[in-house]
Amino acid sequence: MAKAKETQRLIANNKKAFHDYFIDDKYEAGIALHGTEVKSIRMGKCSIKEAFVRIENGEAYVYGMHVSPYEKGNIFNKDPLRVKKLLLHKYEINKLAGKIKEKGYTLVPLQVYFKEGKVKVEIGLARGKKLYDKREAIAKKDMRRETQREFKVKNL
Repeated sequence: MAKAKETQRLIANNKKAFHDYFIDDKYEAGIALHGTEVKSIRMGKCSIKEAFVRIENGEAYVYGMHVSPYEKGNIFNKDPLRVKKLLLHKYEINKLAGKIKEKGYTLVPLQVYFKEGKVKVEIGLARGKKLYDKREAIAKKDMRRETQREFKVKNL
């Protein structure tokens, strides 16, 4: 009996979230979409750079996620920036709502991808970075890049 290989195809990545926040926890959520939106996402026309997640009335919604209109969708196309519902278990939503009430926590989408034919969104429970934290992260990245460069030169 062969195991089915789990396939994941990345559509959109939010690098800005890793720069602006410390990611404490990650959750995988489904997303409620219409047909033309799924076709557009299949073509890779999705952006989550300015997106954020809110919990309202016991349900999670993603705001600011831009899904470009499908070219052949005509009247069936929806608003590119419409609010989309995230599909999470009730206990996950309650856990996240409790964490968000703590000072400094927020929910940000980290990436959008296809998993076994379904669109999934990875959301992160995040704490905001201060300016000195960002500078420290940039300095570490520069040092790591410099050591990689030196290592490469030595091994030639």
